[in-house]
Amino acid sequence: MTSTSAIISTAPIVGGSLLVDDKALATLPLALQFVAMALTTFPASLYMGRVGRKIGFITGAIIGASGGALGAYAIISSDFTLFCVASLLTGSFNGFCHYFRFAAADVATAGFRSKAISYVLAGSIVAALLGPTLARNTADLLPAQFAGVYMALIVVYLAVATIVSFMNIPRPTPEQQKSGGRPLSEIARQPKFIIAVCAATFGYLVMSFLMTVTPIAMAVCGFTFSDSSYVIQAHVLGMYAPAFITGHLITRYGVNNILIVGAALCGASIVIHLLGITFLNFLSGLILVGVGWNFLFTGGTTLLTETYTPEEKAKVQGLNDFFIWGTISIGAVTSGAVQHSIGWDAVNLVMAPLVVVVFLTTLWLRFSANKSSAEGSIA
Repeated sequence: MTSTSAIISTAPIVGGSLLVDDKALATLPLALQFVAMALTTFPASLYMGRVGRKIGFITGAIIGASGGALGAYAIISSDFTLFCVASLLTGSFNGFCHYFRFAAADVATAGFRSKAISYVLAGSIVAALLGPTLARNTADLLPAQFAGVYMALIVVYLAVATIVSFMNIPRPTPEQQKSGGRPLSEIARQPKFIIAVCAATFGYLVMSFLMTVTPIAMAVCGFTFSDSSYVIQAHVLGMYAPAFITGHLITRYGVNNILIVGAALCGASIVIHLLGITFLNFLSGLILVGVGWNFLFTGGTTLLTETYTPEEKAKVQGLNDFFIWGTISIGAVTSGAVQHSIGWDAVNLVMAPLVVVVFLTTLWLRFSANKSSAEGSIA
């Protein structure tokens, strides 16, 4: 997350500076990072299912360090194509490192699993501050502006590899490596799997869409960059600060109830945005969608761990993350165009059906679980 926030802060600027003619392609390197992340998730999960989490994370870190080195060289040599390739490599690293939350879940007890996932997300609070700070303090480290940022990211990636090398993460057993369990199509037909994927994917899409277009919408409404930066800062706090308690809430109230609350918060955000375009509307709406995303993403990940056996986890986790990051990569590429073509109110209305789907399906799952529990008690 530190590397991602640093790259988001600099890649569009670098892309524009390397382009001579068509400045419209300035955001292409950043878009390619999301695409690479989506395409890497499934093979990365299968790879770690064979060689283990430790080797997988170290492999991802080496790929990331290669991307950092190539990115710095591309900036120094003013090569836009090489910079795009570097973005593919750093994006591939992200495809590996997003499995840290599953690694935490794998080694946690059943009762602590949701808390472990939540604590991993809580680390993003530090990353939200560290990434942009790293970018600001290394941007002029070398004569070619921003090349120093990518050199510094090499240190970040190698730090990941070093830390992971000292961790005791159990390797897959020979049985887990040989046996794939049930067919993926059978696992994917489980209601729990469908709802878990929808909750995490739709929650992420709604949050990222609204977050991405908010600065644009606020500028159209006459607000300054300073105003929108405060709103985004509060939104990021809303995304990650609840991570310290989300796991506890899931343990106490159940994952289904937390998913329902998460969907309700995202819905409330949309309603607030539609009620007005004051600073308070933008601020409160984006805070609520941030908290709602945290509940949906943490809850969806927790629910997913209930849908597979140990020998099935690699392919199930890979499919889940492919759905999530594939959808997010599309959203990252199209969100600005959607805002420009249909406007702020329409963007919120387009996202509303996704929230309704998550709310109704998780509500159904809750009542189904309660009914099954009651029938079991009677029997």
